[in-house]
Amino acid sequence: MNRIRTGTFLLLFLYIYPWHLTAQDSLGINEGATSPMVNKKLLAAGLVTGSLAYAGASAYLYHSGFTDNQSVAFHFFNDSKSFIQMDKFQHAFITYAASYTGYHFLRCAGVSEEKALLFGGPLGFLLASPKEIVDGFSANTGFSPFDFAANFAGSALFIGQELVFKDQIVKSKFSYSRSDYAEQANGYLGRNYFDGYFNDYNGHTYWLSINANRLIMRNKIPPWINIALGYSANGMFGAFENIESYNSVPIPETQRYRQYLLSLDVDWPRIKTRSGFVNALCKMLVFVKLPFPALEYNSKGELKGYWIYF
Repeated sequence: MNRIRTGTFLLLFLYIYPWHLTAQDSLGINEGATSPMVNKKLLAAGLVTGSLAYAGASAYLYHSGFTDNQSVAFHFFNDSKSFIQMDKFQHAFITYAASYTGYHFLRCAGVSEEKALLFGGPLGFLLASPKEIVDGFSANTGFSPFDFAANFAGSALFIGQELVFKDQIVKSKFSYSRSDYAEQANGYLGRNYFDGYFNDYNGHTYWLSINANRLIMRNKIPPWINIALGYSANGMFGAFENIESYNSVPIPETQRYRQYLLSLDVDWPRIKTRSGFVNALCKMLVFVKLPFPALEYNSKGELKGYWIYF
């Protein structure tokens, strides 16, 4: 997965997500509630908006990096070690988020639970996977079975929990902070905080945020407290190996390594207040990991602690 595709799929998620918040606010329906009738106007507006967003993201993708990409016979590409699997976690996160959003949008529009899961649950996989097929005919890339599997895993995580628990006990989340490596890369990892969001995997962390009561506490603590397991990687100036220079400026030699993290988190939608604004804000933050102290063990054999990790 190249850097242009990373930014595009993140943008696609940002386009999709507001459906969830808008639908719930307009109908006054909380997560998991039932609507007696299908709101056809809301449903149609969401489908049109989503289709236009997907078309716009696809057009941006084509004109940003693939206009000069020669078409060839369908072929495979082994990118299993790309960015120390950070891009695979990104695929899974985005497809989970899109499936979560699609399902809850349909529920808030009054669609039955069964149909919402049938049509909304696979949404992330269905949106992301056509691009993998296109890559199979591209000379500069190729079809990645690992990207395809990660797309499936993200949607499957959502669908499986709804089928078994009727709830999302484990939520996929994301956090980002500009890495120290970006300052050393002469623009290769982005020239500012926003640009780095799309180009610097060193600043990304992907989390599985698990409801603490369902895991170990047996309803002894507030229902919105979660335990978070995170994965990140550092020292990356390239997909498979680090480049030596960028725009004729040398890049420092660094060690690429994995990071495994343990932290606490908040399951934002489970927080209920008397303020409609606060409730809406909590729903909007559903995929955002709370900045919090964390422990890290990494592939260099180091154990570290952070007062605040995001």
